[in-house]
Amino acid sequence: MAVQSHDPSLYEHRDVIPVRRALISVSDKTRLLDLAAALAEAGVEIVSTGSTAATIRDAGHTVTDVSEVTGFAEALDGRVKTLHPAVHSGLLADLRLADHRAQLAELGFSAFELVVVNLYPFEETVASGKPAADVIENVDIGGPAMVRATAKNHANAAIVVSPARYDDVIAAVGAGGTSLAQRRSLAAEAFVHTAQYDAAVANWFLDQEDAGWEAPEPAAVAAAADEDSIDSVFADTEGYVGYETFGLREAVLRYGENSHQRAALFTESDGAGIAQATQLHGKEMSYNNYVDADAALRAAYDHERPAVAIVKHANPCGIAVAPEGADDAIAAAHELAHACDPVSAYGGVIAANRTVTAGMAATVAEIFTEVIVAPGFEPEALAILTRKKNVRLLVLPADFAPNPVELRQVSGGFLLQDADRSFAPASAWTLAAGAAADAATLAELEFAWRACRAVKSNAILLAAEGASVGVGMGQVNRVDSCRLAVDRAGDRARGSVAASDAFFPFADGLQVLLDAGVRAVVQPGGSVRDDEVIAAAQAAGVTMYFTGERHFFH
Repeated sequence: MAVQSHDPSLYEHRDVIPVRRALISVSDKTRLLDLAAALAEAGVEIVSTGSTAATIRDAGHTVTDVSEVTGFAEALDGRVKTLHPAVHSGLLADLRLADHRAQLAELGFSAFELVVVNLYPFEETVASGKPAADVIENVDIGGPAMVRATAKNHANAAIVVSPARYDDVIAAVGAGGTSLAQRRSLAAEAFVHTAQYDAAVANWFLDQEDAGWEAPEPAAVAAAADEDSIDSVFADTEGYVGYETFGLREAVLRYGENSHQRAALFTESDGAGIAQATQLHGKEMSYNNYVDADAALRAAYDHERPAVAIVKHANPCGIAVAPEGADDAIAAAHELAHACDPVSAYGGVIAANRTVTAGMAATVAEIFTEVIVAPGFEPEALAILTRKKNVRLLVLPADFAPNPVELRQVSGGFLLQDADRSFAPASAWTLAAGAAADAATLAELEFAWRACRAVKSNAILLAAEGASVGVGMGQVNRVDSCRLAVDRAGDRARGSVAASDAFFPFADGLQVLLDAGVRAVVQPGGSVRDDEVIAAAQAAGVTMYFTGERHFFH
């Protein structure tokens, strides 16, 4: 079919174009909320799809769903949502032409001046080892169509395919609009983006052909979306999928604890925890990232003072609260937490119970870190941390609250219990051995007692000056946990205080701590051999308190 030739005299000159209406549909949500906030502040109407719309709306910004624009709900498991004249007319209308403007008005459609789209993670899905049906579902159709349409029509609209360009676009919107030179540059990037994407898809199909592969039968794909099958939990379609056992599915993850396990993230309708956190930057969250981030939050939010917890494999390798009077409290807390076990902190997950400052960010930026989760990030902190391509930055919901109950699956059912958030204050403890501690030592013991709760049983935690200095966790006997804590603390064990999540069944574990120079101990008490344990503490001249409560964490 011949391409229509237009008389150049019919065109209006358009250089700087104000942005009044934007279409956003992204798989990579890095810095999405920064962009959305800037557009909302500038009065730009935001039209969006699926989980992108939900993310923007959850941040408090007004969003128009694409289904409202088209008059049709998403169809065919999300395969069809933007492929509609109401969308593509708004992308392709050449507003320099009076005829195009008239047709838009007649159809009741509106143009877009900004389109922000990045594509389904095809290459990441291939790399994850998922089956062919999942790979095919990650061949993006609507995304490339929107990208190419807008890039072709760059005389009238700007196309953005990378979060790296968000700052440029935000600046342009604030300055009055995008320039023709900027839109032309963005269009070139967009065509490169879709060309590389198509090449990756083509190469994958060629590889399958060389291997004698045959496309999966449609019935196999349909079974993956059957809500009566557990497979529906992992069907890789955009947006929320209901499944009554689990709640609302937020995302299909690359894999579970190991690459051969499927995984998905589900959210509770009234939840306000790590599952509802907004990712500001970095690679896609994994199953293990979520587990570790939640464990880090559990540890950091056990303390009322500014606190930081660093977690590896769901166990703390450092917990600390800020010293009184610290100029940059959260930065000081992080420095102390990191000092507990710098080797284990490499590749760890960090949680802070206060906004991350530029001071903390500058220190963290020098350390390989998987995830940082906090109630907020100072702009300067974000500027520092986003220079690190892979670190995942998560901001908690404004109403963040730990779950009041804990649920665990067992074969054939579930276990439910109240969350362990009760800490007997020092005033309720019983002095079992030695002289009564002074106020400073009691404060150290209270910190250790709270921090110990986040450690997997059997748990021993040594602390000094509001920070853990040695942690022994997850051992099958308490003596080994004591040895591990002392070994990790090294010289710092001498003069430290210790907390044990449960009683000492014999004096041997306590003796390991006493020999290392621990000066005070807090533990639940209640062993049939308490007298033996008390006698050991008395002989060493060490203060020991019984709390009357334990904090097992399996």
